[in-house]
Amino acid sequence: MNKKAIMIRKGTSFMVNAIQKNLEEAGYEILPVDVTVAAVSAKRAESDILIFYLGDFVTSASELLVYLKDLCADEEKLLVLLGTKEEIETVNETIPSALIAAQFTRPLDIKSLIDELNRLVQVTDENAHKKTILLVDDDVTFLKTLKGWLSATYRITIVTSGAQALMYIADNKPDLILLDYEMPVTNGPQVLEMIRSETKTGTIPVIFLTGKGDRESVMKVVALKPDGYLLKTTDKETLLKSLAEFFEKKKYEQLHEMQK
Repeated sequence: MNKKAIMIRKGTSFMVNAIQKNLEEAGYEILPVDVTVAAVSAKRAESDILIFYLGDFVTSASELLVYLKDLCADEEKLLVLLGTKEEIETVNETIPSALIAAQFTRPLDIKSLIDELNRLVQVTDENAHKKTILLVDDDVTFLKTLKGWLSATYRITIVTSGAQALMYIADNKPDLILLDYEMPVTNGPQVLEMIRSETKTGTIPVIFLTGKGDRESVMKVVALKPDGYLLKTTDKETLLKSLAEFFEKKKYEQLHEMQK
């Protein structure tokens, strides 16, 4: 098990140090970060578990709370809150309880905390074996629907623009990008061109999502040579079957390459 967690805290204190020491004795690597978006963002790729030691500062930490909510919703980070009942209630005003993996009121039962972290580590280990898919679409409702369909089988990250997609793949390499063909500002074809132009990202598979199924529209999509295309009207079962077949095909292609 990869027992690593990011600990968000404001400075250090006797209690913070004691919790960190107990977790390290239980075999955890703790990555302490300050209570800023920049600090959390810099470390976010190193663990899916975020331990947030709260304080009275949470009443004025709206930017960080919104950022953490987005991490939990879009990147499926597992957020653990440690705080007073009032501090946790303040956080819940921004981050719904459904997005929070666990919450503990102080004073802490450290054994219960360690047991819960061990459970969450097992969850992240199971998730690590899932294929990762980046969904790119400016239609938030459509994104949420797709994520709901796919999350049981794949690790899903969602972004709402081409620019956000390019920023994401600068630091992450998903197994597949499902890319909306028609988007404002930077459309799907432009995003695909930029992905293919970079050595680091050029091999990431891209499947277009298109709302138009007429022959002319489909031919325009295919002419750009993506790894495939799917109609937005595709139902859940057909979508899951198409993705399973895609990944199966990629697996055999990779095996064939290894045998050469």
